[in-house]
Amino acid sequence: MYQRQIKMLNNLLFMFFSQNNRNSVIHQVFRKFSRPLFWLALIFLWLPSKGFAQTECPSLNVKIQNIANNTGAIACAIFKSEKGFPDKFLKFAPKIMITQISGADASFEFSDILPGKYAIVVIHDENHNGELDTNMFGIPKEGYGFSSGAKIVLSAPSYSDAEFLYDGGVLKMTIALKY
Repeated sequence: MYQRQIKMLNNLLFMFFSQNNRNSVIHQVFRKFSRPLFWLALIFLWLPSKGFAQTECPSLNVKIQNIANNTGAIACAIFKSEKGFPDKFLKFAPKIMITQISGADASFEFSDILPGKYAIVVIHDENHNGELDTNMFGIPKEGYGFSSGAKIVLSAPSYSDAEFLYDGGVLKMTIALKY
């Protein structure tokens, strides 16, 4: 019984792979399925680039420029309200990032920020004491910067001067330090 099945399979394989029938059978199969195979291959090549492409995650990207030297660290704090703004960031800012300095620029990426109004304070903490050092007249001795281009005029800017609206998407901003 098995010999009969093996013989039939052998004949089929011989017919398929023999020189006379090979060109015609393979050619017919290829001709019938070439167009659908082409489109299927094209779809599989296109899918990873479009269907599974990563989208940017909601985040607040802050680029710090004009860092005077590589001493100390850069601290970037996001305030949700005017409480503690700008000098009590270690106690009142809900989001704080600190990084060592390497070069004249630094970058921070805050995620998990809900839409709303915020203000940012950046300091160049050269002596790692967690605060912006000032001289006896209250003038900063270390670098500082605020969101929305808020400036120091006789005193630190108010929260409303540095306030900006975040819509929950991707927001990129640049803050240049002043010394």
